[in-house]
Amino acid sequence: MEGFDCVATNELIERRLEVQKANSKCKYDSGYIQGDVSTDAVKKQLFDEISLWKRRDNLKEVDVVIATPPCQGMSVANHKRTSNEIVRNSLIVESIKIVAEIRPRVFVFENVPRFLSTICTDVDGVERPIGEAIESSLGPHYSIYSQVVNFKEFGASSSRSRTLVIGVRIDLANSVSPIELFPDYKPEVTLREAIGGMARLKKMGAIDSKDIFHAFRSYPNHMESWISQLKPGQTAFENTEPTRIPHQVIKGKIVFNQEKNGDKYRRQIWDKVGPCVHTRNDQLASQNTIHPEDNRVFSIRELMRMMTVPESFKWTRDELKSLNGLTEIEKSKYLKKHEMNIRQSLGEAVPTDIFRNIARNYQDAFSFRFLSDAEIKTEIKKENLLNLADLANYIRSNPKNLGFSSLCRIVELANSNRHEQEAFFTDKRLVT
Repeated sequence: MEGFDCVATNELIERRLEVQKANSKCKYDSGYIQGDVSTDAVKKQLFDEISLWKRRDNLKEVDVVIATPPCQGMSVANHKRTSNEIVRNSLIVESIKIVAEIRPRVFVFENVPRFLSTICTDVDGVERPIGEAIESSLGPHYSIYSQVVNFKEFGASSSRSRTLVIGVRIDLANSVSPIELFPDYKPEVTLREAIGGMARLKKMGAIDSKDIFHAFRSYPNHMESWISQLKPGQTAFENTEPTRIPHQVIKGKIVFNQEKNGDKYRRQIWDKVGPCVHTRNDQLASQNTIHPEDNRVFSIRELMRMMTVPESFKWTRDELKSLNGLTEIEKSKYLKKHEMNIRQSLGEAVPTDIFRNIARNYQDAFSFRFLSDAEIKTEIKKENLLNLADLANYIRSNPKNLGFSSLCRIVELANSNRHEQEAFFTDKRLVT
């Protein structure tokens, strides 16, 4: 959406890669690379695709590498961690290796809040925190800044805390700080603002005639009474009637379900930011999934709006108009086939506006020219910038669209022989 081209994308699971293909993510079909990125064969495909772009499209260098490796071993929502999670978490090390090999202008890593303190098996075989692994391998080559952010503060109607790590290559770091590339704060968006105008869905199995992705996902009939009388913010475990409390009937006796985190069977609130969207957003029993008014989980389209995914985004190659023209039975079959992949993808996604904002900030930061000291000295002599009046006019007009750091360096070098009106420039890398 911001004019970047995708050279290559890697995904382990084929059905996820198919979503990217449906949206024409890559220019060349060979850019869609399926497989385990920890293998040499898959990494070679990535590097070969860059070489292809250099031959065919005169690519000089890769602008950005983005990595969001699986975080199951780190997420507090995961209650089924296994003993091999350190190996799983080491997928970030594969991302580090790829960045070190490609040397893009910028890299972006995104993961759960505890990401940097989680132990991984580093490139040298030693177990250490991921933050130290990133700094050890990429620190000499990049100016790096990391921060735990909540995406609800950047435009998404989803309270979702994540770690963002952004690095800018050293040769560019005096001109552009990674801090400048971080998304910009935006006012919080409530559920009412995000999805309040959408059609109410009262009947189980109902599908909005104007949008196949706005549908009432069915569930066992006996569960409806558990949530039907809930007020906003309440959970079904607060019901006083035993039959309305989540339960099972075992040998004729009611056995109540465990409440655990306190976010199961909880009705959401219109005038608050939406909850974190998890992978099991299809279940009433999952975390904060119940609509503020209807007796159902959020629809796919509602989740898309909460996660700022554009209406034009395609989940399959089918056009929305064609899907909306299907019969009710055909629509139900389509959703049965694709709904879980879509919902899981949304639960693992970064809200679209976050990366769009980073992309915009990149465009703004790198839209200026940056000069070396040798070029600056030539410019000072050529434009007679030793004269204070001429220097002031030059800076004011900025005739060559120079970046802030280049302008500051011009002032510093032009004033290097003065002592009454000296100017000094602190490199952005040091400021970062």
